[in-house]
Amino acid sequence: MITKTVGPKYVSIFKSWVPTMVAWGSTGTVALIHFTDWRVILDYVPYINGKFKKDD
Repeated sequence: MITKTVGPKYVSIFKSWVPTMVAWGSTGTVALIHFTDWRVILDYVPYINGKFKKDD
């Protein structure tokens, strides 16, 4: 259905850009975690969340 709407040329161009977009997205995510308060973000990761329990 998408091929009929957009065209096969643009679908093939998009498929060739997918690895690049994944790489930039991963790099951006790692940079976001690195430059922000990493603990706030990593508290939502189940395995890592248990390692940093606060003793209140």
